[in-house]
Formats: sequence, C-alpha cells, structure tokens
Amino acid sequence: MKKNRPDTSNPSQPVTGRVPIRAASAKTPKVVSPAVLKTASNRAKRSAERRAAIIEAALDEFIARGFTATRLEDIARRAGVAKGTIYLHFKDKESMFEELIRTALVPLIGRVAAPPPIGASVRDAMEGFAYTLIEAIVGTRRGEILRLIIAEGPRFPSVADFYYREVLSRGLAAMRALIELGVARGEIQHGNLARYPQLLVAPAIVAVIWQSLFSRHAPLDAIQMFRIHLDLIFGERRAT
Repeated sequence: MKKNRPDTSNPSQPVTGRVPIRAASAKTPKVVSPAVLKTASNRAKRSAERRAAIIEAALDEFIARGFTATRLEDIARRAGVAKGTIYLHFKDKESMFEELIRTALVPLIGRVAAPPPIGASVRDAMEGFAYTLIEAIVGTRRGEILRLIIAEGPRFPSVADFYYREVLSRGLAAMRALIELGVARGEIQHGNLARYPQLLVAPAIVAVIWQSLFSRHAPLDAIQMFRIHLDLIFGERRAT
C-alpha cells in the first residue's frame, strides 16, 4: 500500500514535516579577532601617513618649481615613496593640488564664515574675519597655495574652478551677508558694497602678492593696512 505523499507540484498545498534548508543552514556571524582589527588599523594609519607625506612633498615641490614644472617623480622622491604609490591616492597633479586646497584653505573659510557673535558690531566681525585670513595666509604656506593659484590658475582652469567653488564663493557669500547686516544696522552707508564684496577682502589679496614679490624691499603691515581700509568703509573709530 502506497503512502499518501503531499503534492509538491501544487505550490498552494502546504508541505509538512520538512525543515527549510535555508533555516537549517543559517550562517554563524564571524568574529573578527583583535589582532585582525589591529592590523587593519595599522594599515589604515600607514596609508594616511603616506598620503599626508605625499601632500606635504607636493606643496614643497610646487613652491620650489611651480605647478607646471613639478613632476610626479619629483614628488615621490621627496615623499620617500615609489611613484606608483602616488596613484594609489591621487590620479594626477590637479587632484593633489585640490587636496591641498581642501585641507589647508577650506577649513579656514569655514571658521571665518561663521556669523558674528551676539552683540558684536559688524566691523568687529569683519576685523576678526580679516585678521584670521591675514594671519593664516600672509607669509605662510597657505599663502603660497594662493600665490600658485593666481600665477598658474589660468593654465589649469579646473584647479581655479575648484578653488572658486570650495573657497572663494563661500568667503564672498559670508562677506556679502556681513555687509548686508551692516547696511541694515546703519553701520555701513554704501549699500552697493554688497554687490562687490571683493572690495572688502582686497587687502588680504594685495598682502599675499606683496609679501611674495616686494616684502624684501618694503615690508607691509597687512593688519594696519586693513584697519585703514575699514576706516574708509565704516568711518574712523572714535577713541574710547
């Protein structure tokens, strides 16, 4: 006598007495040993250190030779790595220079673009903005990055575009917002200044160029120059 078996050809008929294969063979979660985690952490740390060394060497070479004349093998030699190692981190010189902008200048703009403290005058906020820029850029390696952009940006429009997008446009937007606030408060009489926020930061650009070309002939007090510049916009400060 044949036993009655369920018809498995009919998907609507329940099949009893069987354990689904997937449920029976459920995978056991893998446990990663501390040694493996430590090895991965050390590997990531060494990779980050090599990347930082490449960036530092790239800036040294760009300053010494100019962006156009710098070769990847020069950067690799200075960084103490094989040329092929560079390609593990960057595809070309342009991407390296963009990383310099991203790490050296973008955080700076993030700090100076913050709104003024409650109760602070617009002039005080602008002075803080300008002093941060001047102290962090004029006469520093950040200033060399800006100088390279000015000198060689026309031949490398993608780098200039990156700088405008990530740094300049954000800085100008912050300046425009401060100018509009100053106009609304009556601190600034020339409302059209908001159309040209470049005028506000012009002394910082002049100081960078002057420091690079003429400081050995006539040292420039960039902070004092900016104070006078703000006097022209806000009027001279009254002695307290």
